[in-house]
Amino acid sequence: MPRDVALLTPNGPLGEVPGTRRFGVRAWVSDRRGGDSASCYTSFNLADHVGDNPAHVAANRATLARLIGVSDERLVFARQVHGTRVVRGDSVEPDTEADAILGDDDVAVAILVADCLPVLMINRLTRDFAVVHAGWRGLAAGVIAATARRLGDGDALYAYVGPSISGEAYQVGPEVAASFADVPGALAPDVADRSRLDLRAVSVHQLRNLGLRDEFIERSLEVTDGGARFFSDRAQRPCGRFTLVARRES
Repeated sequence: MPRDVALLTPNGPLGEVPGTRRFGVRAWVSDRRGGDSASCYTSFNLADHVGDNPAHVAANRATLARLIGVSDERLVFARQVHGTRVVRGDSVEPDTEADAILGDDDVAVAILVADCLPVLMINRLTRDFAVVHAGWRGLAAGVIAATARRLGDGDALYAYVGPSISGEAYQVGPEVAASFADVPGALAPDVADRSRLDLRAVSVHQLRNLGLRDEFIERSLEVTDGGARFFSDRAQRPCGRFTLVARRES
């Protein structure tokens, strides 16, 4: 079975993803503590599209860059649209739309989430890597497979599936459930025509189908349920976004 792992004990708002340094990559997940934002965005919101004060977001992103050891201009985010586009980090502009970003030597790449899956994928042989934003739409459309095609053969890949909403907390309608009816363990019956959807079960199923071995699939033990430690769109609207960010090991 894929391994369940916790983040390393956070020092401030960041916890490091364990185990990725052996593949030449460092990665971190932020939580909602230790930033400049206020109100429903308290306090380490990193998204500039959710109604937060732009100055607070800029300050939080500058803090993130400092904490991971890069300059502000070397930290890149794309405009996420729940699609399957994969782009190189060194090509990202402020208006670039993509849901997966390939890392390189020049930039740290980051995706934003608040219940959706943040996924890190690494080619263990070449040390190429990418961060992926995978909500139910992206999973149904194939964003993980699209990223894997850019990274190489599935048998050479490692994946870390970060904090997200749990299957117990994620109620969906029949139109969403239909997209995952053939995924073992993804759905549980709920009231009336509702179901509970386990996004992490979907991601693991897709990763296995791409050829990843269970020993190289790791899942965070953390969940976004309730929005206490991590921002949760289901728990509070509007809300901020936390990040999965990665860069090459220096």
